[in-house]
Amino acid sequence: MMSKSASPYEPPDTEPSTLTVVLRVLALVAVLYVFLCSIEMLGGAFKLLGKGFAESLVQTTANPFTGLLIGVLATSLVQSSSTVTSLVVGVVAGGGLTIEGAIPMIMGANIGTSITNTIVAMGHMTRAQEFQRAFAGATVHDFFNLFAVAVFLPLQVSTGFLSKLALATQDILLGQSGLQFNSPLKKIVKPTVKFVEHTMVDALPSKGWAFAILVVLSLGLLMFSLHLLVKLMKKILLGRIEVLMHRYVFQHPLRGVLAGTIITILVQSSSVTTSLTVPLLAAGFVTLEQMFPVVLGANVGTTITALLASMVTGSAAALTVALCHVYFNVLAIMVFYPLRAIPIACAKWLGRLTVKSRWYAVAYVAIVFFAIPTALIFLTR
Repeated sequence: MMSKSASPYEPPDTEPSTLTVVLRVLALVAVLYVFLCSIEMLGGAFKLLGKGFAESLVQTTANPFTGLLIGVLATSLVQSSSTVTSLVVGVVAGGGLTIEGAIPMIMGANIGTSITNTIVAMGHMTRAQEFQRAFAGATVHDFFNLFAVAVFLPLQVSTGFLSKLALATQDILLGQSGLQFNSPLKKIVKPTVKFVEHTMVDALPSKGWAFAILVVLSLGLLMFSLHLLVKLMKKILLGRIEVLMHRYVFQHPLRGVLAGTIITILVQSSSVTTSLTVPLLAAGFVTLEQMFPVVLGANVGTTITALLASMVTGSAAALTVALCHVYFNVLAIMVFYPLRAIPIACAKWLGRLTVKSRWYAVAYVAIVFFAIPTALIFLTR
């Protein structure tokens, strides 16, 4: 085991200047504004196509299993559950998806997001013991999400309990008669979005062309802004967060859950939070049992992006979907933290297996995150 003096997680020798910090914060505000505009623009694009298109899209995702797999594959491809959940919220706000159709996609995004820290673990391939610990640490997130979906997706499909719980919360927040709410964020972004929408509709020959351009533009802005958001938050916070995690976070499970939640909210990426723990685990600074609460907290923290996206849409349905995301992750912790020995044992087994042959790790990523979802999407349509 490495000594603490050899740890790569010491604070940097030089701190950025005050001017640099201020400029980064201003850039962060600007990028956040672009992100919010992209969500509103996406919802507006789907409204252009009318009710018929919305009905056909809903029918495509009527099978909850298909919706789940689409969520897994989409998140695996873009390596960001925040992007996918924000996209889903935007489509719901535009009337393109029902609440029931969106919930499986949100669950699938939870599974797909864990690919990033699994890829991070691959960086330790050349060192057997490090790789075993790192891959187990990365895939414990996979197993937790897989088990959570295995429990809660059938319950949601058979009883609708997640959507009912979210709707009840929405009634408390918005009032029994509230079909929409006046979002201050919507008022901030609406002038910019309306200008872009009107420009597209006026300049292009049909609403179909306007829809296509708006979707491409909004998706591009969504992914670009989230990428910059994470990058800026890393520059502002990441060095400090690594030191905090190394020194304080792993000492108590509740502290780990809270830290994982807060760090993920700050950096807007559960993948960043969980990937931070992989080198620590590989180096032997922490155990898989100490890391597990941080993973759980990261799952809760990542829901803030969908909540933020729902607030800007002003759509009660979008808010309901975002609340479902929160409840799914919180309830999964309540169930599987007491049963944590199961996902931890599965992850350790897979870690031992991949040490025997590195190809097991490559095959695991290719099959679980890409091959199986792609094949089953076509088979279940």
